[in-house]
Amino acid sequence: MILKGHVALITGGGRGIGRAIVFALGWLGAEVLINYRENKTAAEDTLHGVLADGGAGQLCPFDVAQESQVEEAVKKIVDQHKKIDILVNNAGVTSDNLLVRVRSEDWERIIGTNLRGTFQCTKAVCRRMIRERFGRIVNMTSVVGQMGNAGQSVYAASKAGIIGFTKAMARELASRGITVNAVAPGFIDTEMTARLGPKARQDFLQSIPLGRLGTCEDVAGAVCFLVGPGAGYITGQVINVNGGLYV
Repeated sequence: MILKGHVALITGGGRGIGRAIVFALGWLGAEVLINYRENKTAAEDTLHGVLADGGAGQLCPFDVAQESQVEEAVKKIVDQHKKIDILVNNAGVTSDNLLVRVRSEDWERIIGTNLRGTFQCTKAVCRRMIRERFGRIVNMTSVVGQMGNAGQSVYAASKAGIIGFTKAMARELASRGITVNAVAPGFIDTEMTARLGPKARQDFLQSIPLGRLGTCEDVAGAVCFLVGPGAGYITGQVINVNGGLYV
């Protein structure tokens, strides 16, 4: 229970990687605040799992792309819990297409959720962390933000932006006892990769030295390390969870 007494906000925590992070942090003793935008059923199912394991948590619905919603939600959390110790900026969307077919609204939606959402949540939460002189922030980027990928120009831009933002915030907040790091998953076994055909899946596997897709729990393990006591001297880093895909 190394995170006992800590309050953790996980955006996009209802399913996939976010769900695994919620379970992992809850198992370590943190009170988990599960953010979601639309899929209330998935978020409720995640919360029930946390409570069934003896953990503590609650739902926290808001759209990370909407500044007013972020500010209102964070204010409610601080009013109730008096602090936020951990922020995991996990919420993200994509819409894959070749650049010549990308619509301006696709750009706005992906950048708005992935990059602006990370910025807005960090800005709102770090104010309280600065007062407490303690905080752990983990931003979810992607291997695509490091190496690029055809058909994912907007997604890659948003995730690369998160890396730059992470490094800048690490320098800005270090003197206040706040660490800011990023986790860059590779090909993870999620709903998205489950839709791949057998050939595409095999092609992906051949490009991964460890020879398998990652699991959501693999990513959650890296997050747990970064927010735990063993990572207090680590900030501004990108932890790659990709099986050796990008070395």
